[in-house]
Amino acid sequence: MALRDPLIGTLLDGRYRVERRIAAGGMSTVYRGTDTRLDRVVALKVMHPSLAGDAAFTARFIREAKAVARLAHPNVVNVFDQGADGGHVFLAMEYVPGRTLRDLLNDRGALSIRAALDILEPVLAALGAAHRAGLVHRDVKPENVLITDDGLVKVADFGLVRVLNAADGATSSSTSTTDTVLGTVSYLAPEQIHPGAETDRRVDVYAAGILLYEMLTGARPHTGENPVQVMYRHLHEDVPPPSATVPGVVPELDAIVAGACARDRDLRPYDAVELLAALQRVRRGLTPAQLDAEPPASTRPSPRYPTGEATSVLTPVAPVAPAAPVERTSVLDVPPDVMEQLLTEPRPYDEPPPVRTPRARRSGSARRRLPRKPMIWAAVLTALVLLVGGATYAISGAVYGTVPGVLGKDRAEAERILDAAGMHGRITEVYSESVPAGQVVAADPGVGTRSRKSDTVTLTVSRGPKRIAVPDLVGKPSAQAAPALAGAQLAAGTVTATFSDTVPEGSVISSSPAAGEQVAENTPVALVVSKGMVAVPDVTGMSKEAAEKALQAAGFAMQSSGVNLFGTGKVTGQSPAAGERKPQRTVVTVTFPFF
Repeated sequence: MALRDPLIGTLLDGRYRVERRIAAGGMSTVYRGTDTRLDRVVALKVMHPSLAGDAAFTARFIREAKAVARLAHPNVVNVFDQGADGGHVFLAMEYVPGRTLRDLLNDRGALSIRAALDILEPVLAALGAAHRAGLVHRDVKPENVLITDDGLVKVADFGLVRVLNAADGATSSSTSTTDTVLGTVSYLAPEQIHPGAETDRRVDVYAAGILLYEMLTGARPHTGENPVQVMYRHLHEDVPPPSATVPGVVPELDAIVAGACARDRDLRPYDAVELLAALQRVRRGLTPAQLDAEPPASTRPSPRYPTGEATSVLTPVAPVAPAAPVERTSVLDVPPDVMEQLLTEPRPYDEPPPVRTPRARRSGSARRRLPRKPMIWAAVLTALVLLVGGATYAISGAVYGTVPGVLGKDRAEAERILDAAGMHGRITEVYSESVPAGQVVAADPGVGTRSRKSDTVTLTVSRGPKRIAVPDLVGKPSAQAAPALAGAQLAAGTVTATFSDTVPEGSVISSSPAAGEQVAENTPVALVVSKGMVAVPDVTGMSKEAAEKALQAAGFAMQSSGVNLFGTGKVTGQSPAAGERKPQRTVVTVTFPFF
C-alpha cells in the first residue's frame, strides 16, 4: 500500500500549492504546483529532507537558482523563485508540459539522424549560452532534456552547476573528492572521476557526445555490472563509433562522437558552441535521405546496469517498452582501494574491477593458507603479460597516434599541434560563413580518430565568407540577365516592370543589390525591367473631362486649344497623334472646335 506524500496539498512559503508529484531524483523530488499569487502552473523542486540540513547541499540548491536566473535562453528551463519553508528547501521553476528525452528513447529506441540533431542542436545552444555565461551544467543526460508538446527542446536541472573562474576557465572545485564521485555515472567525463581534478566546459561536451551516441544507437556506450565498472570504462575505453551498431550513421557523425567523447579533454571541442558549429557543418553536408533514414528497429536488451534516470519536470508519458530502472544523480562513495583500481592503467584483456562486498573478502588467515606455488606462477604470468603489453603499447604508440584537437585553431597553430603529435598535415581551403578566415573547419581523419602517424591529416582551413560582385546588367535584355546571374553564382530574384523613356523595352533598368556590391553566394538579385515608352491614347471625339482622364491614366499631361463653349465641345484633334510612343509625362495638346 503506497504511502501518501505529506507535501501534496500543502502551501509552501504561503504561496506555492503542491498538487502532484512528477518525479523523484537522487537529491530532490519534483512536483506540479500552482503559484497562487500569480495564478500560474509551476514545477516545484524540493530538496530531500535528509539533505536540507546539509549546508553544502542547501548552498548548491541556492547556487542553481542564482545561476539559471542569469540565463535568458529559450532552451533553458526558467527558475522563478527560491525559498525555504520549515525543513523544505525548494525552487519554483517553469512547468514544461510534454516529456523527457528518456521517455522518447524508451518509446522509440534509436532515432533518425534528423531527429537526433533536431534535439541535440537546441541542447548545445542552451549549454553554449551557459558556457559563455561562465557556467557548467555537469549533469547533462536524457532525463534533463525536456521536449514540450509543440516540439520545443529545453535543458533542465542545473543542480550540479559550477561557476567558472575567469582566469583559467576551470571550475572552482572538482566533482570528486578522495572517496566520492558526484553525478550520473553513465555520463561522467573521465576527469569527473579523478579525485581532486578540476572540471570545465568540456565535461558537458563529453556528456553531449554520449547523448548523441545514445540517440543514434538507442543504447549507451558504457555499461557494467555496477557503477564502478561503468566509471572504469569511462576512464579506460574509447566510446565506439555509432556506425558499429547502426550502419546507416555517417562517418562524419562518428567523428563528432569521437571528438566530443575523447578521454583526453584537450582533444574535445572547447565548449558547446564549438561542438554545435561542428555539428551544423556536418548537417549541411548530409542529404535528406541520410538525415531521414530510419535506424533498424531497436530491441534494446535490458542492460546489466540500470539505465533510466528520472529527475525531469515533465508529466510522465507511459512508454511503449518497459521503463528502465532508475539511475539517479547521486554521491557515490568509492572505497580508496577500489578508486585505486579505477585509476590504474588497464592491462591487456583486463576486465573492469568488480565491487567487493564484505562477504567476498577473505580473512588474513585464509589468504595465508593459499598455496605458494600457484601464486608464484600467477606473478610470473602477470609480469609476462605486462611486458608484452608494454612492448605492444610502445610499438603502437610509435606507429599510431590520435588526431589532436585542431578545430577552430589558426592554421599555423594547428600545424604546430600536429607536429607535436608526430603527424603531418595537408591544407585545403574552403569558404565558410561561420568560421573566421584562417581557422580550421574540419580534419580528415576526424579529431580523436586513431591514425597512422605516417598518414597525412587533411586540414580544411576557412577562407572566410565567400563574396561575389553583382554583375552590371543595366541596359542588357532581361533574357540575358538570369544566365549572367547564374554564371556569377547568384540567384535571380523578383522582376518588376516599369515604363522608361531611356531604356529600351525588355531591358534592365536597375538591380538590387546594385552592380558591384559584394554579396554572399546564391544571393537573389531583384531586377527592374523597362516596359519602354507609352503609346498615346486616342482621345478624339471625347469630352474635355474624359480626354483628360484617359491621358492621365496613361501617364500623360493634357493641355487644350480652341474654344469649348459651356464645356459641350468634343476633341477634334490631338498632338502627338494617337498611337505614337512617347515618354510618360509628355504633354498632349488636344484641340476643340472654334465657335
